Amino acid sequence: MRIARDGTWFYLGTPIGRPELVRLFSTILRKDGDEYFLITPVEKVGITVEDAPFVAVDFEVTDLGQEQILTFQTNVGDNVSAGPDAPIRVLRDVTTGEPSPYVLVRANLEALIDRKSFYRLVEIGTHQEHEGQSWFGLRSGGDFFPIIPSEELVEA
Repeated sequence: MRIARDGTWFYLGTPIGRPELVRLFSTILRKDGDEYFLITPVEKVGITVEDAPFVAVDFEVTDLGQEQILTFQTNVGDNVSAGPDAPIRVLRDVTTGEPSPYVLVRANLEALIDRKSFYRLVEIGTHQEHEGQSWFGLRSGGDFFPIIPSEELVEA
């Protein structure tokens, strides 16, 4: 079994087309170290995950300013509000600088935030001091999640 970067689940090279079955598999997915497994009471089956097991396909904003909450919806039907227990992180490709944003869904399992949602997030981002430096980032659940140093954003 394999999960592609776009969140498509495959079995024996064929996409799993039934959303209900994908949702069922997603509920028994676990990550141990760097490896992913489907775990039932009788077996533990390793699977390949190309990037993140889920994709955040949309989000809603409630409240604004310091009390803002970003609630993400995943491709498998999970809803998660970013905050201390569900942080947002952004990795940048060392060659291209392209960002890959993620939100923690549950127990070491992240969702890659899709491009359209990330563009919408950037529109509501803000500059704030973080570790003694000005950063551009997002607020949710009382926390600030840095995306890029402000000075790099200006230069880009």
